[in-house]
Amino acid sequence: MDAPRDIGDRLELFVDEWLIDELRGARQVLHQPVPREPALVTDRPWEGNMCHYVTVLRDGARCRMYYSTWHAVFDRNADGSVVLRQTKSDIACAESLDGKHWHRPDFGLYEAGGSRRTNIVWTGEGDEIRGTHGFAPFIDTNPACPADQRYKAVGRAEKKRDLWAMASPDGIHWRILHDRPIFSGLPCDSQNLAFYDALRGEYRAYLRDFDNGVRGIKTATSPDFARWTEPKWLEYPGAPVQQLYTNQIMPYPRAPHLLLGFPTRYTERPWSPAIEALPELEHRKLRAGASERYGAAVTDGLFMSSRDGRTFHRWNEAFLRPGLRPEGSWAYGDMYQAWGLLETESDIAGAPPELSLYAVEGYWRGNSTVFRRYTLRMDGFVSVNAPFAGGEMITKPFTFAGSRLALNMSTAAAGGIRVEMQDPDGRPLEGFALDDSIEVIGDELARTVSWRSGADVSRFAGQPVRLRFVLSDADLYAMQFADAG
Repeated sequence: MDAPRDIGDRLELFVDEWLIDELRGARQVLHQPVPREPALVTDRPWEGNMCHYVTVLRDGARCRMYYSTWHAVFDRNADGSVVLRQTKSDIACAESLDGKHWHRPDFGLYEAGGSRRTNIVWTGEGDEIRGTHGFAPFIDTNPACPADQRYKAVGRAEKKRDLWAMASPDGIHWRILHDRPIFSGLPCDSQNLAFYDALRGEYRAYLRDFDNGVRGIKTATSPDFARWTEPKWLEYPGAPVQQLYTNQIMPYPRAPHLLLGFPTRYTERPWSPAIEALPELEHRKLRAGASERYGAAVTDGLFMSSRDGRTFHRWNEAFLRPGLRPEGSWAYGDMYQAWGLLETESDIAGAPPELSLYAVEGYWRGNSTVFRRYTLRMDGFVSVNAPFAGGEMITKPFTFAGSRLALNMSTAAAGGIRVEMQDPDGRPLEGFALDDSIEVIGDELARTVSWRSGADVSRFAGQPVRLRFVLSDADLYAMQFADAG
């Protein structure tokens, strides 16, 4: 038998099978975010209809949204052929106090259309236009980080396949950090990204490469954001080969030992009646005139998770579908998920906060792009779900720290969850058997579990145990052992 897993007082999400030993009549279910209002429409003269590669982050009370400004026009030549014309890409920044209502500050740094009253914060450097393609910033939480490098970013040069590191003291005034690129020789024609992994004490980067023509993701690490290991392919045991355009990998803020990814899946289809049945046919035909994939390829969002940064449990079903919309979706370039999650207030009075994420709509078409906000309950990516008829989940043996067990759970009015504590061999612990469990009903992010003897489980802390969950018409998203507070 494997050694018991040590979960301490961590929040554990059921996004993978790391803690699950057996499911009986229950299953893991991937949940889809709920579409909300457009967060931003890129309708300023310097923005355009190809704005994408979005990053959202929170810095104190202020949220920031970084994105590429880019515009495309499909023109017909005199001979009837179609050509794609594109503007230069710059980097803009919007701000918000609540993650819902966004505005464009006039930073006054770069001119566009004869005025400096823009929210552009970076236009690249040198003849190669270093650092603008796929610009991806983050706040460096490394305790050794100099104050003038509190913000860092990576971005590819527009005219050469080199990935450059950048730094800023405030997230607005940027500069190239090193005199040479941090990666060369990879295509990096996507939103490559990097961040400081505080739990592992290192910087991690996730990069675009091709494997026999298939778009994929590599990762590398660094002790100082300058010297990097050789990039290695991510691994997805049991998952089929699929083309991943972006990766959007990050430590989950509520459980940073988990790395969550929100990659864009790129599906290239041949032109067919199925493609002709999709929305906006005339513009789709126009795009296909420049390149068939511009009209026939489609993109959607996936979800994956990792505990080591390289091996990922990837769901093959879409996390974010193109949706039931007559325009603005079902095209290559739509549904690119932003890098970053924001905790935002619920629109329901008195309800707990929720997660907001953002995705692109309207790529290639019209004069602007839409960044739509989506919401999900806290930790609500995947649940262990059972129907009304009932189901069970039994964990692998583990040790914990703390005196209370809390569940992120949701049940129907006629459903419920009961919990049994067992020894490593599956025998119920005295006083904590299923018949001793007080049924949990309701919908909460941290409901304390009780037995007839009470909720205190501190006598078992540090000892190997199992949990047996018996569910009826219920979802279990996460669990955590902690001291009463």
